[in-house]
Amino acid sequence: MNHQISITSPDQFNTVPWKNGLGETIEVAINNGGTLANFDWRLSMASVVEDGEFSNFEGYTRNLILIDGNGINLQHNDNKIDKLSHLLDMATFDGGFKTVGNLHAGDITDFNIITRTSRIKTEVIAQLQLTEHSLNNADLCFIYSLYREATITIQSSTNSTPNIIDLPAQHLLRINNTHEIDASISGTHLILVYLTHIAT
Repeated sequence: MNHQISITSPDQFNTVPWKNGLGETIEVAINNGGTLANFDWRLSMASVVEDGEFSNFEGYTRNLILIDGNGINLQHNDNKIDKLSHLLDMATFDGGFKTVGNLHAGDITDFNIITRTSRIKTEVIAQLQLTEHSLNNADLCFIYSLYREATITIQSSTNSTPNIIDLPAQHLLRINNTHEIDASISGTHLILVYLTHIAT
């Protein structure tokens, strides 16, 4: 099998400036060779401490998930508003929109998945609890658990005993080519990210 499984610990994450220079982001993962100015996919976390305009990521799709704080409204192009009020609420929007964030009451922290729209098909699942949830088919799968250890079970076609992987809280699990394995996850406060390259 070509699937590879790895776990990245928080001390391996990188801190980088926001594209607009108004803050900092914890970069959790980025495609090989990717930079802030040019990447295909990127996972990150950031604190928002004041109202203001988000960085412009024209050509990209953004998935933004509330992981701490009392909430934020995202107003896009002075029109549509996404209201994130509860833990793991998510907004999906065009990175090229003029997006202004307005905090509900105090700082928030968000989890961001930013992907190049023309190259990457993205599916994001944010759930308070999952039990033996089968992983979807994708070129890349990332799993992040906010508070507690999660358990990934991988069934083998050659061995009746499954492979059990314990994912510590706030660590990032990466699995390549989930379509080649039979895997499921159980845990709470989970973010699952599926990335598939679009054929050109």
